Amino acid sequence: MNVLFSLHQYSDIGLLLLRWVVGMIFLAHGRSKLGSWKQPAKGMNGMMRVLSIAEPLGGVAMIFGFLTQPAALGLAFVMGGAIYFKSMVWKVPFSSGEKSAWEFDLLILAACLVLLTMGAGAASLDRIWFGL
Repeated sequence: MNVLFSLHQYSDIGLLLLRWVVGMIFLAHGRSKLGSWKQPAKGMNGMMRVLSIAEPLGGVAMIFGFLTQPAALGLAFVMGGAIYFKSMVWKVPFSSGEKSAWEFDLLILAACLVLLTMGAGAASLDRIWFGL
């Protein structure tokens, strides 16, 4: 049991891995929205344009640990919006084998909230430049 209690000494490595994974996810999803610039900015397409910029910027911030907490807050709002649209507007179930359900979005929201509350950790530009 002492082994489990001693794992907290590796929390900075855990935060680094969490930042990298969240950052890569937002880079990939933001990049997939770049096609929205080829169509008129009406309705959801206008929102996709905003997300095609915000998500990759937040992803890069996460990967490098630069302004991690503000980026995590912004990305948490993005995920909150995704959950709202999927669950309330489009009536997508929590878990579904047929549609893109919103359980993954909830997991990413939770990861963003962890990074918002805990910060970037030791292996980050936040620590180097701001001492956070």
